[in-house]
Amino acid sequence: MAITAKEVNELRKMTGAGMMDCKKALTEAEGDFEKAIDILRKKGQKVSASRADRETKEGTIVTRVNGTTGYLLSLTCETDFVAKNEEFVAFANTAIALATENQAKTVEDILALPLDGNTVGEKIIELTGKIGEKIEISHYEQVEGEAVVPYIHSNGKLGVLVALKNTSGTDVEEAGKDVAMQIAAMNPVALDKDGVDASVVEREIEVGKDQARQEGKPEEMLEKIAIGKLNKFYKENTLLSQTFVKDNSKSIAQYLDSVSKGLTVAAFKRVAIG
Repeated sequence: MAITAKEVNELRKMTGAGMMDCKKALTEAEGDFEKAIDILRKKGQKVSASRADRETKEGTIVTRVNGTTGYLLSLTCETDFVAKNEEFVAFANTAIALATENQAKTVEDILALPLDGNTVGEKIIELTGKIGEKIEISHYEQVEGEAVVPYIHSNGKLGVLVALKNTSGTDVEEAGKDVAMQIAAMNPVALDKDGVDASVVEREIEVGKDQARQEGKPEEMLEKIAIGKLNKFYKENTLLSQTFVKDNSKSIAQYLDSVSKGLTVAAFKRVAIG
């Protein structure tokens, strides 16, 4: 049957799919809009399956704070062009809003949430079919504290959440942002030495011993030298011990304490795309 331009345009407005895709779907569905929508959805599934092995190294990061909990979500795609697409960015904001409202704990929880008669996961498949690139929620993080400060780097591909404690009613927004920018720039491995994974500690000690051995140090001194190197590693790579980039006379712990006595970081998350 003949499909009119008006019908094609109407389906396009309903689905956001391309003109040719809408015309083909309507032709196949013999003018039935519901069937045509299902055809376009199935096309999205086919596109999604065909691009399953593609890498998603572009995208956008969005954050949201609800009371004492901070949320961060990264929606990724294949190209920077799509990452800047208004619909793509809007979907990322919709996804994190739903996650926050429903207190989702995992990516799987988000994908199962209802959205416009479908689920978030099904909507991602549809968006994949429409845009033609693999799209996925690659990270979803949460932190809790007396105050939570989010930070997104200007390119939208690096995001940080900082949860603070012992705020004593002080306005800690500026301090939280300073710490978030420190985390973005310096990428600490943990909050303090107690948070460093045991395997990392073991590796650093072994590396320290090997370096000392190659320098000709006596075997009986290797352990002591390695511990010294480990302490330097802690100072440079754990957040509270790191030198504050905006004032190298203080550590992050000292900086926060100078803002408000006892103020410190309860937890942080850092996510980078690419």
